[in-house]
Amino acid sequence: MSTSTTASVSTHILDTSVGRPAEGVAVQLSARSGADADWQALGGSATDADGRCKDLPDLPEGTTHVRLDFAVETYFEKKQADAQQDAPANRDSGPGVFFPEVAITFAVVPGEHYHVPLLLNPFGYSVYRGS
Repeated sequence: MSTSTTASVSTHILDTSVGRPAEGVAVQLSARSGADADWQALGGSATDADGRCKDLPDLPEGTTHVRLDFAVETYFEKKQADAQQDAPANRDSGPGVFFPEVAITFAVVPGEHYHVPLLLNPFGYSVYRGS
């Protein structure tokens, strides 16, 4: 059993539309101490070539809830631009990105590590507590 007084968080993103890590996605970390407390922005990072954020900020003591904000719009816009260089895509007149951002909020307890993977594609996503 851990004796740490804070929880820790890590994440990674897999683009399930291509079966590869999503590189270059900005991730912001926020925390609060209680369901009615205000969110405190702690900072962020961006996913590396393996789709991982290895340098998210530490959580402050007393954190009970964490929010990860993934800015996926820029990632998908870059993917679309790269794809159109090879062959213009046929798409409807809707938005190029259905989910421009993904916000995941979860509860934490001191001493636990929370790995929260995001499985992402242009029209959906899923998330779970990993190991």
